[in-house]
Amino acid sequence: MTKKNTSSSENPALGDALLLEYFEGGIASLTLNRPESRNSLSMAMLDGLAGAFARLSETADVKVIILQANGPVFCAGHDLKELTAARSDADKGQAFFSQTMTKCSAVMQAIIACPKPVIAAVQGTATAAGCQLVATCDLAVAASHAHFATPGVHIGLFCSTPMVALSRNISRKKAMQMLLTGEMVSADQAAEWGLINQAVPAEELEEAAMQYAQIIASKPASTVKIGKEAFYKQAEMGLAEAYEYAAAVMTHNMLEKDAEEGIGAFIEKRPPNWQS
Repeated sequence: MTKKNTSSSENPALGDALLLEYFEGGIASLTLNRPESRNSLSMAMLDGLAGAFARLSETADVKVIILQANGPVFCAGHDLKELTAARSDADKGQAFFSQTMTKCSAVMQAIIACPKPVIAAVQGTATAAGCQLVATCDLAVAASHAHFATPGVHIGLFCSTPMVALSRNISRKKAMQMLLTGEMVSADQAAEWGLINQAVPAEELEEAAMQYAQIIASKPASTVKIGKEAFYKQAEMGLAEAYEYAAAVMTHNMLEKDAEEGIGAFIEKRPPNWQS
């Protein structure tokens, strides 16, 4: 997928080309573009991501979003230089620290709330909030040389917000192993643990991400939207409540035009003609 620069003049939400954007065939590509800063999540980068996901969520032609990065590092987490500079504030940085963590948490929740599936294509190391970003995406593929870590414990800063996404994707024991030791996890381990879907040779990364994206883009958007929202909601419920909720969702889904068309096409042994 060819990438283009979306400048701040073309789209203020993206700001100063911290993100590159390209759209083709129902698939939008967002590329983190701060390789000199290891694609760290500065406040400007977080604002750019927030704006991009808000806009793409409402863009009818977009069915899937691929999140990727330029340079050898996918994302090194928060911009520690920016955070450290705020210590000179009168409150020793408390307000800025709070603003940063709140904004980052909002971006992660925006990915979950986005009606379009988000696929992380991880070409390099993803640490701390960068690992959180990968864990938050609906699907993730990584180059076989990529590594993952929540290394805050090494610098006296436990990865508490990355812990939220991490603990919802892998087992508690594995999550605590990453959080308490801060050690790197290989792409193969990450796939085995469920942090990512697949580890592939670096030269096959784009193709692997696109394969997932194209399959999803071929499905009815309304059905995918219903399913993604329901998946995350039921995951936070007790068993009985989850089944009650899921039954109501399926009933609603059955009344949708695409479900009527899809079931009819299956019975009639013909390709479906999706409405969304």
